[in-house]
Amino acid sequence: MTNTQAISELRREFARRGWDKKATGPIVFQLMIHIALAIAGTVAFLACHNPLLRGFGIAISAFGCMGVGTNTHTSSHYGTSQKRWVNEALSYLGFPTFLGFSATFWWYKHVVLHHPSPNVMGVDEDADLLPWFAMTVDDINASSGLRRFYYERVQFWAFPLLISMTYFNMVASGWVYLIGTLCQPKARKTAHWIDLGAKVLHLALWIGVPLLFFPWPLVVGCYVLRGILVGYAMYFVLGPGHLPAEAQRITAEAKQETDFFTVQTEGTVSFRTGWIGRFLCSGLEFQIEHHLFPNISHIYYPEVSVIVQRFCAEQGLPYRCYSWGTAVWKSWQVMRNPQQVLGHDTGRAVFLELETELRGSAVSSEVETPPLYR
Repeated sequence: MTNTQAISELRREFARRGWDKKATGPIVFQLMIHIALAIAGTVAFLACHNPLLRGFGIAISAFGCMGVGTNTHTSSHYGTSQKRWVNEALSYLGFPTFLGFSATFWWYKHVVLHHPSPNVMGVDEDADLLPWFAMTVDDINASSGLRRFYYERVQFWAFPLLISMTYFNMVASGWVYLIGTLCQPKARKTAHWIDLGAKVLHLALWIGVPLLFFPWPLVVGCYVLRGILVGYAMYFVLGPGHLPAEAQRITAEAKQETDFFTVQTEGTVSFRTGWIGRFLCSGLEFQIEHHLFPNISHIYYPEVSVIVQRFCAEQGLPYRCYSWGTAVWKSWQVMRNPQQVLGHDTGRAVFLELETELRGSAVSSEVETPPLYR
């Protein structure tokens, strides 16, 4: 049985088990808990004078914000509701309004670029951390002088410090993308204007409203400190899926000669969590399952995982799953031992053109087109 036939059979099995239905109620309920945690933690930080209570409050707020992000990730893949507008409304609520991230930038960077081509160099922007970090041997060899010294000797130690800026980099990148798009009459769409309004609303809610009751140094300090903690949370949740050396990086040419499902499973690693981690990650610990079936409600991934592991074993596809701690360590270790990038001459699998701009192919039918591309 070919991979395509096996995936089709899996989809039929999922439908028989009811996993093709959206778990809207449980997902929205989880989202409300995360929002409540984020707001309650922020109020505790701003209102309490005890340093321990403030520390606990900001930690709880960061946990809730990260939970909002991972939950919204499901909505951005149209995995929360059968209704497109509900998924899109929740995406605007979670990303730009609550977190300050650009939803349209996320749809472009994550759904359009990353998902069809995980860890494909020159295509997946998440696979390229230059100029801050060199992830591959090619990046090292292309550098010289102090830059090469930094990559070879310093970046491993600088990484834990610089990832504190992950949240702010994501916010800033969204602004750059959004403003640049809005300045192009032929490129901008209604979705971009909604995104802009939601990002402005984010600043009003998280900075403007608190300033009515608390001094500005405390409000700004709360926002910055929470952003730093969310940056670390983003690394712990998102990093283990694609940064470890076991998540192979390949060239765009090699991708064209490689089976779609091999690209997905070789460029992806899953990890195991306890119940708190599962609540925080909203299915992102099941990265392989998510890349094969991105618009399934994350509530089902623990059960889906059992069948996907069997599918990978039967089809000869890699399935790597580590403990959370091991996966995090491996995603840091690659800063010391950069990866080799597989090229088109490595004798990989037969060419299958199974995705075309997320529209109309047998494989990519699992990924719905973001609103700015409709």
